[in-house]
Amino acid sequence: MPDPLSRLLKTRPWLLADGAMGSNLFAAGLQSGDAPELWNIEHPDRVASLHRRFIEAGADIILTNSFGGNRYRLALHNAQTRVAELNEAAARLARREADASGRTVVVAGSVGPTGEIMAPVGPLDSGAARAAFAEQAAALAHGGVDALWIETMSSREEAEAAIAGAATTGLPIVCTLSFDTNGRTMMGLSPAELAALARDVAPKPVACGANCGVGAAEVVACVLNLATAAGPDAVLVAKANCGIPQYVDGAIRYDGTPALMADYARLALDAGARIIGGCCGTTPEHVRAMREALEAHARGPRPDLATVVAQLGDVSTGARAQARGDLDRLAGAAPGAVTTRGRSRRR
Repeated sequence: MPDPLSRLLKTRPWLLADGAMGSNLFAAGLQSGDAPELWNIEHPDRVASLHRRFIEAGADIILTNSFGGNRYRLALHNAQTRVAELNEAAARLARREADASGRTVVVAGSVGPTGEIMAPVGPLDSGAARAAFAEQAAALAHGGVDALWIETMSSREEAEAAIAGAATTGLPIVCTLSFDTNGRTMMGLSPAELAALARDVAPKPVACGANCGVGAAEVVACVLNLATAAGPDAVLVAKANCGIPQYVDGAIRYDGTPALMADYARLALDAGARIIGGCCGTTPEHVRAMREALEAHARGPRPDLATVVAQLGDVSTGARAQARGDLDRLAGAAPGAVTTRGRSRRR
């Protein structure tokens, strides 16, 4: 029998993912510098409440509170020996809320980057990275997740290590990168290079796309460029930040309104995304507006960049250049062929 994510993708034109975990937990009392994953044990009621609010807002997919749940990130909080405990707790909290909803809600185990620089640029070799991701993935699987959601990656090497580690569970895998540096990731990958990675890696992710970044407009532009390279059969993901972060009264706040996120959801669908959600700053209220917008929207033609900019704001010159075919596409090459220019660039 197909897994819940695959079943929904076969029967639905789009799926709505949830919003932010970290920024919403900050609003619930998490302090800067603290590990959100510790709240799975210390404040499980607050984590469960956030999952419940996203489900009530209409989310079809909720991500566990485990983004920094690998041994390297947890070591920053002297919790590197608690990988199994914290990730299993994260999965069980989300699983309980999904099962109580009365409908099919996919629980996706959030797997973020290690925070280390991968070889050959940095000290973390692929074997150690795979082992860390496999350790986290096993705990999330034991806790009852339906899929593993690798997110906010920036290097090909770490994305490959995360996919290999997640693959040890046999669960379906989703992989998203953060295109936050002039249309590329911090380590220089473009959307077209993500499309090539998703085709070449084994096992293949069931979906790939963009998350986080520098705002909704840039994510939609990345989806447009990714759709061109990936082809019509790829399942694409858009999970954008809620507008642009601003420092207000001693805290980071995002300026995206529910109306802006509703516009973003419609444009992301028209651009080619089938899984649409929000990242940093996105509250249950934003997710509810996105659900209402998607339910009332008949998928339209692929938007051009002028439409995206008019509704959501400006995009980077790199994203514009990729849309024109000036980057990544080799003249005369098959669709999706890419160069490696800029791969080692760092912010």
